[in-house]
Amino acid sequence: MPKRTASPARKRNIPEPTIARLPRYLRSFVGFAHDHRPVISSKELAAASGINPAQVRKDLAYFGQFGQRGIGYDFKTLDAKMREILGLHKVWRIALVGAGNLGTALLQYGGFAKAGFKIEAAFDVDPSKVGWELEGVRIWATPAIRQVVREKKIEIGVLAVPASQAQRVADAMVDAGIRAILNFAPCVLTVPKSVLVRGVDLASELEHLTYFLEKSNKNEK
Repeated sequence: MPKRTASPARKRNIPEPTIARLPRYLRSFVGFAHDHRPVISSKELAAASGINPAQVRKDLAYFGQFGQRGIGYDFKTLDAKMREILGLHKVWRIALVGAGNLGTALLQYGGFAKAGFKIEAAFDVDPSKVGWELEGVRIWATPAIRQVVREKKIEIGVLAVPASQAQRVADAMVDAGIRAILNFAPCVLTVPKSVLVRGVDLASELEHLTYFLEKSNKNEK
């Protein structure tokens, strides 16, 4: 049977859960690359990513066909296609607002650069931090967001500020041309439909865990 090549993604809306699973597939590729695997099966990819094989096949089918039926996926082709789909064939410039404990930790995290994300500038309202450099990134005064973002052509913003400041900062980011925001502030932001916002509420995630722990404790009694 001839080898199938990847075809263009189908012209239809791709479900949000499918998009959310793509990074999980990409993370699972690390082990396959380490083992120098030329071909991987949907079962192997499912086991490595914690997703059932049928769902794996369904998710990937939105973007074309890879490899041969009954044999598996050509690993190099699949890895390259997944990176292209996620836009990881280029470096994405990031503006980080909030150089407190969380912001500092994000600046020091080396995983961003390895994944193709570069923090180009950081901002803070604390005058004592302005002008400093951390991990090679200069910290600017918050009012400079519009100017710096435009000059450096930054497309992604990361908010690590208190909820009371988040909307004002988000407004400045949008005005400067930011098209996607990762929000660590525990609040809902109001932005134009053209701007994508993803919220990361650590407390809510812990509360999600404690719900199931509490439910489990009650069932054990």
